[in-house]
Amino acid sequence: MVLEGYDSVSLGTPGREPPQHQPTPVSRSALPAENPHNTNPTPKGLRSPRGFAHPERRARPPRLEPAARRADRRRHRWRRRNRTATVELFVDHGAEVHVAEIDPDLVVDVGTIDGVIAHHIDVREPEHVAAFAAAVPAPHVVINNVGDYRPSVRFLDSGPETWQAMYEINLFHLFAVTHAFLPAMIASGRGSIVNLHSVEALRGYPGEPVYAAMKAGAAHFTTSLAATVGRHGIRVNGVGPDLTQTPQVDYLRRPEDNDADAWSNWAPVGRVGWPAETARTILFLASELGSFITGHNVPVDGGTLAQSGWTWSERAGRFVNRPTVD
Repeated sequence: MVLEGYDSVSLGTPGREPPQHQPTPVSRSALPAENPHNTNPTPKGLRSPRGFAHPERRARPPRLEPAARRADRRRHRWRRRNRTATVELFVDHGAEVHVAEIDPDLVVDVGTIDGVIAHHIDVREPEHVAAFAAAVPAPHVVINNVGDYRPSVRFLDSGPETWQAMYEINLFHLFAVTHAFLPAMIASGRGSIVNLHSVEALRGYPGEPVYAAMKAGAAHFTTSLAATVGRHGIRVNGVGPDLTQTPQVDYLRRPEDNDADAWSNWAPVGRVGWPAETARTILFLASELGSFITGHNVPVDGGTLAQSGWTWSERAGRFVNRPTVD
């Protein structure tokens, strides 16, 4: 499995030995010193949460009492599970997972998971993608999952620079990664591709039409590619999440966001979604459980598309999609 920044994933053969050579297109070490695949171990004591710094040049963290330390570990595990839900679910089902991630700290973190080989890659760079594809065994599954609503600029204030950034982070990498791995999948005569986009691909999004257009492009690329490569034994499907609690979008950051009555008005399911729920949908589409499904885009959104509605809020002075927004 090849995963871009926890965002684009391709499943390698279960139980397959890792490749001898791994691309290192970025200068920093991608894996921790104790990892057997590390080719450039980081000297101990030089890594800080914000990058590389000599220990004498940064403040010591406050000493924690045992209970506080346990709570801190629990928070770390919760954050990690949210970031790596898809990776860990596929590993649990016997897959060897190759992850492409732009953040070196996250590469180190995910590289410690058994069954995962992490690569320090920027999937917006064609030469990085080519090196990545050359280092990974022929995948059974490719999952494209990189995306971001930033830079969030209203259309009238936007321009070619922000449009290009939106294109590269939400659509270009999907073309590049799929194009790089597709020949090997065609040669093997089987495979599954799952493209992550957004529920905004499937409805009008007044907040940022350029973002919505990129997501809609990803959804239609999914459908059209499925029609193109089905004869080669390859299925292609998409997933459009919404209301999912992630490090990128925190739906529970304010006390009023935990109001059960407000949530029941916002989404038919009446609660926030979790990455594990999206991961299970991806696994279903990628595996034999979804063997007769191709060309579809599945919203994993708690019913917000079915109930769809962006409405204008006089109080907020903009379109909103939840009743608690100020």
